[in-house]
Amino acid sequence: MRPIRLLAISLFAAIAASAPAQERIPIFDAHMHYNWEPTPFYPLEKLLEVFRRNNVTGVLSTSRPNTGTHALVDAKPAGLWVVPFIRPYRVRADIQTWFKDPSILELVETEYKRGYYRGVGEFHLYDPESAKTEIVAKIVRFAVERDLYLHAHCGPEAVEILFAHNRRAKIIWAHTGFSTSTAQVKELLARYPALWGELSYRGGITDGSGKLTPEWRELFAQHSDRFLLGADTWINERWFGYDNIMNEYRGWLAQLPREQAIRIAHGNAERLFGPRKVD
Repeated sequence: MRPIRLLAISLFAAIAASAPAQERIPIFDAHMHYNWEPTPFYPLEKLLEVFRRNNVTGVLSTSRPNTGTHALVDAKPAGLWVVPFIRPYRVRADIQTWFKDPSILELVETEYKRGYYRGVGEFHLYDPESAKTEIVAKIVRFAVERDLYLHAHCGPEAVEILFAHNRRAKIIWAHTGFSTSTAQVKELLARYPALWGELSYRGGITDGSGKLTPEWRELFAQHSDRFLLGADTWINERWFGYDNIMNEYRGWLAQLPREQAIRIAHGNAERLFGPRKVD
């Protein structure tokens, strides 16, 4: 690791340790990939140290392949609540084809037999037409029948298609559409009570100075029970910057009323997946 990167990580860790009490509320990371393709970048103990120093007390765990999630679940780490989701990928190339590949449905069905999964995803639907395939429809039905959540990386059109497959689906919307307008986000939240927005990479929440924008302050005021935080550690650089990601979240959480901040930071996850279980 480069010396500058090490210095940055140390600086962010020091800032986090000295932050006001309100900013140090526990965080549930609802978009965490512990990928093992081809090998895990972080050994397990190093991974857990990243969570400890950031007061991350729970994670929605996925990995490519699912080996990383197996390792995290089997470790039963003290102080960390692991909520495992089935990733419908074996290698990165599956991102482009999973929605038309019958073997992916078999993968999901086989993984589910482990008995501990709470959802399926994160999966990608870059083109809304991809959401219309029979494989996607079967996975939606599979999830509904087993009371599983779906973690979907897609645009607003695909969100509606997923719900059209089964109105009883429960969807965590990865990145909350990236740049989808707050008006459209608000409309979808009103139309689909079982839709939650996950906020990694979400644009427009703050201005250039880190201040909450008026439209997002209003959206959180109306729907603080519908959002989750996530780091989206899809590449190693996201692990290098994990401290910074969490500090940025805490920066704007501290600008909200405390009850709203607690819901978004960890309360909503506990309501969705709870009761919270930590060894």
